[in-house]
Parts: sequence; structure tokens; C-alpha cells
Amino acid sequence: MSVEVGTELPTARYELSREDLRTYAEASGDRNPIHLDEATARSVGLPDVIAHGMLTMGLAGTVVADWAGDPSRVLSYGTRFTAPVVVPAGENAVVDVGGTVVARDDAAGTVEVDLTVTSGGTKVLTRARAVVKLP
Repeated sequence: MSVEVGTELPTARYELSREDLRTYAEASGDRNPIHLDEATARSVGLPDVIAHGMLTMGLAGTVVADWAGDPSRVLSYGTRFTAPVVVPAGENAVVDVGGTVVARDDAAGTVEVDLTVTSGGTKVLTRARAVVKLP
């Protein structure tokens, strides 16, 4: 794999439905009603039901793991949550993920990747960075 600073990862687009949120809630055990019930979400000031933050983070992490060719090459990954992914009834929310190599450490055989994660034109994750071991 020839990777230099500036290398762009393939972009990915994910669509999330309310059914996806129910499935994720069951699998993760996170049944917080802001992810499942519109009335509850609105009662706490949200515009509608929102996707789980860890689901959004996981989608972005998948882009890095797929690009690395082996998930075990992703040595670290972290982010900050800045805006919710709103999932309106009867519609899919769209999450777009892209990434760019921003640093290379030849001695360690690693690169740092900054991710851009948006939904509806709004950045939903910031400081999303992964360290990847090169093959």
C-alpha cells in the first residue's frame, strides 16, 4: 500500500432508518428513548429521533478499517460528537464519511487519518482521527 500525506480514503454514504436504530438498540443494549421515540426526543429539545452516537462513530470507523484492509491495523480511533444525526419518521438519514491521511511516521510504520463525517451538510463528528499501521 503506497500511502502519502494527502492520500484520500474512498468516501462512503450510509443511510439510516428508524428500523436500523431499533436493530442497533437491541444489539448494543442502548435503548435510550431519544433514539426510538419521537415524543421523548422532542421533549428533551431534540428535533426528532437521533441515531446513536456510537453507531455514527462505528460507521466512520468502518471506513478506516475497510481502507486499512484489516481492522487489526487500526491502532487507535477517537472522536468528539458535535451534532446529532436526525432520523425523521419515514425517511432515511444520510451519513457521509470521508478521510485524508494527514501524517506519516515511517519509523513506526503508521499513518494518521482525519475523518470528515457529515449528515445533512452538518459536521456530526469532529476531531475524528485514526492511527493505522501500514502493511
